[in-house]
Parts: sequence; structure tokens; C-alpha cells
Amino acid sequence: MKRILSLIGLTLAGINLAFAAVNINTATPGELDGVKGIGPSKAQAIVDYRTKNGPFKSVDDLKNVKGFGDKSITKLKDELSVSGGAEAAKK
Repeated sequence: MKRILSLIGLTLAGINLAFAAVNINTATPGELDGVKGIGPSKAQAIVDYRTKNGPFKSVDDLKNVKGFGDKSITKLKDELSVSGGAEAAKK
């Protein structure tokens, strides 16, 4: 019985992580590339912009990154975030 409950718990934890928004201030190019609508070149552009200009204040700031317009940002808003607690504060 304990094994079954453990498996259910792990499954639910995985589902929760699958639906978590990706933090554009801390994500790697690989993590960003995993978001539908962001390919490898856009992922790298986000990281390059962040490195040069500092952290994003909002997802809307992606409009300053080459390859992102209002339509693409609107589609991505539910998938991305700029918050991340202590880890984001370290970077």
C-alpha cells in the first residue's frame, strides 16, 4: 500500500512540475526551448538579452528580444514567468 501511495505522490508531483511556468530570468536555453513556441534560436536570444541587460521585470519585456512580438508574447504568457524566489534573487 505504501508503494502505491508513493507512486501516486510522485506522479502528481511530476504533473505539477510539467505545468509550472518557466522563469525567463533563470531558465537555461534548453529549458526555454522546451516551451511550445520557443525554439533554440529564440531561447538563446532570451538568455543573451538577459545576460546583456539584466533580469526581465515582466514577460512583456520579451518585446525587446529579437523574434518576439505582441502575438507571440500573448500566446506564451501562461507558460512563462519572471518570478522564482530565492534562486532568482541569487542571479
